[in-house]
Amino acid sequence: MKKLSAALLCTTLLFAVSGCIPSETSDGPVSSDKPEIQADAPQNPRVYMDEIRGTVKDFTGSRLTLCQKSDTYSFDISQAELECREGLLAGADVCVIYEGQLNTTDTSSVRVLKVADAYHDRAELKEKKTYGQVQGLTENTITLKSKSGKTATYPVTGTEQYYQNGLRPGGWVYLHYRGDFGQGTSENPNILDASQLKVLRVSDIDPLKVPEPTPTPPPQPDTAVPQEKQLRTVIRSVNMNILQVSPDNSDTVLKLDMSSVPCHFSGGIATGAHVNITYTGEFTGTTLDGITVLGITGEIPEQANKHSISSAISGEIIGSTANTITIMSPDGISLTFFTDTAQNSSTGGLLTGSSVKLTFDPAESRNTNIYTCVKIEDA
Repeated sequence: MKKLSAALLCTTLLFAVSGCIPSETSDGPVSSDKPEIQADAPQNPRVYMDEIRGTVKDFTGSRLTLCQKSDTYSFDISQAELECREGLLAGADVCVIYEGQLNTTDTSSVRVLKVADAYHDRAELKEKKTYGQVQGLTENTITLKSKSGKTATYPVTGTEQYYQNGLRPGGWVYLHYRGDFGQGTSENPNILDASQLKVLRVSDIDPLKVPEPTPTPPPQPDTAVPQEKQLRTVIRSVNMNILQVSPDNSDTVLKLDMSSVPCHFSGGIATGAHVNITYTGEFTGTTLDGITVLGITGEIPEQANKHSISSAISGEIIGSTANTITIMSPDGISLTFFTDTAQNSSTGGLLTGSSVKLTFDPAESRNTNIYTCVKIEDA
């Protein structure tokens, strides 16, 4: 009897030590006097990810306004990556991928992770054309007035421009673009918002067809025909038909009148870009007196050495995303640049309000309004 009681006692202790009492394993955790064991382990909240497709209405560098049917959404995209092949053009279809739950048009509770081209049922933006009278030209803009009296300032950074008969105030040009005009101002309905278009080319002839350059004949002795010569220069600025340049390795500034000579800028009229001046006569190195300018030709970005790209623009940062910054140029237009592969030597941390100089590749930006930046410096 004593032996049986001892066996039962050992069996009870064995179950207690091993924790195999059936009621404890099936009904829940083992009770304890220690409160830290009784407390439930914290659980991470469930994260929801979703996307919304719509049409771009506005983009300001770190905020995107999207339209879907009759609804309008305004997203903070300052932490998002942009993956848009044609940029963020007004009228383009894009997908906004976000974290959180979006029940109404209130976007304050979601975090945008990525803005990308719509990958299903994507509507291609058609190329359009306008014809207008030149009111002004800067490095990054051209202002045209149409026959109907509508005026718009178009972004032309890196855009090919060809003026076969020269460029002058009041001259008529064709402009090809993609995207939609903005709403404009209610104060003057004749002023259109073209800031979020992509201008593809500008020319006084259509279609744009630049003639092949004629080879320069070798100098002939005792000839009365003036020999054509080439002068390589760097663009300093442009204001309407006056182009300011400096000869290579010189601080001398020359003012070229483009109103009566053919001009071709394959990669736009950017500060720092090179242009060749075709002329006859004798250039003294300090003045245009004594020479006749026959033509102005910019370098072709696709043929330029990638390590010697010189097209640049300065401005103040007004917005950013995870892989872009948007600046306001001195001539009053906002421009967005991819920065993830750029060499950055600036000291401002790419914060809003910092002044920067951006060197960009026009060849990589033929069909998009987001430019590829190759170098970032303090302005």
